[in-house]
Amino acid sequence: MTARPLRNAFPLVISLALGACATPTPPATPVASQDAPAAAARADMPPQGTRTRPPVPGTNPLPDPLPAMPLEQAKAAFVRDTAAKYGVDAGYIESVLASAEIRESIIKAMSRPAEAKPWRDYRPIFISPARISGGQAFMARHRDALARVQARTGVPAEIIVAIIGVETSYGANTGSFPVVDALYTLAFAYPRSGDPAKADRENRREAFFRGELAQLFALGKEQRLDITTLKGSYAGAMGWGQFMPSSYREFAADGDGDGRIDLFNSTDDVFASIANYFVEKGGWVRGGPVTVRAARAADARDFEPEGLYPDMTVAQLAQLGYRPVAASIAPEEPALLVNLDGVSGREHWLGFDNFYAITRYNISKHYAMAVYQLSEAIAGRENPLAATVPTAAPDA
Repeated sequence: MTARPLRNAFPLVISLALGACATPTPPATPVASQDAPAAAARADMPPQGTRTRPPVPGTNPLPDPLPAMPLEQAKAAFVRDTAAKYGVDAGYIESVLASAEIRESIIKAMSRPAEAKPWRDYRPIFISPARISGGQAFMARHRDALARVQARTGVPAEIIVAIIGVETSYGANTGSFPVVDALYTLAFAYPRSGDPAKADRENRREAFFRGELAQLFALGKEQRLDITTLKGSYAGAMGWGQFMPSSYREFAADGDGDGRIDLFNSTDDVFASIANYFVEKGGWVRGGPVTVRAARAADARDFEPEGLYPDMTVAQLAQLGYRPVAASIAPEEPALLVNLDGVSGREHWLGFDNFYAITRYNISKHYAMAVYQLSEAIAGRENPLAATVPTAAPDA
């Protein structure tokens, strides 16, 4: 729960966060080239993939591309299929689509993801004095409700608050784009780069958003929402936690027990839903570590993992010359090497199962690290504004 993730004329630094987060599929923004480089491990390195990633609910490959057809014909097929699949009145679907607009601003926004920025530029967007103090005030205001969710799910209150801070500045900026228009635009006019190597993925992305548009109609029926009034991100993510429609339907939770799930107005529902997403989709480990700094040995080789799943161990990464600065991490702990381009040079971190859980919200190592560092600052455990990263490995 992408894609998912944010307002009339809101600031640019906020708009960068408002992509599709809390999404059930690969990222709503093209971050694979940066966050999951394809460099293979050298033959003399410990093998990757020794730990099999468990199946995750809602995590499926991008859908097959849709057959090419004129817009009106494609819309007619959409109406027919959505009505049949979700039991929504076809006339209602037609009336909503008749008023929907394809917006150039949405197409442009989808073409410039914040995750494409290097870490040194991405980090200051979210780690700032105002966002830290705002998070601390927000957590104090909702302390009891957050504590109940933390006790029930094991997801720390500060992580929940940091997600809301990154996605919507603590509910202040939940998005200005009509959700129907955002999904309609990306479902029927997804931006094309013209690069033949990207054509298949772009076609699949359009099919994904067409599926999300259909799920929006189902969501409106189930939660008694007037979908024509909903506002969200340029990618169709909604509410304080920026859930895509499919993630809203699959992972959102009724935190206040009123029989409805309202991610726009009920903070109890928002807190419960974010925590449930982490547990059910991300596999959050109660009490487990998220990430720690790593020191690189002078003779260590460059190493980029192939993905974001921690399929090596702390001991294996130590053999490569990357050791955790915190000595309390068990050697057998599953871990991922996270390399970042910081202001002062290359940074190295070890990410664990709970780091991976954060990347299920938005499939980006930059996003996960920003959420973690913001959460630590909100909790008062670290001042990331003054953080330094060691460059030499501690003694073995």
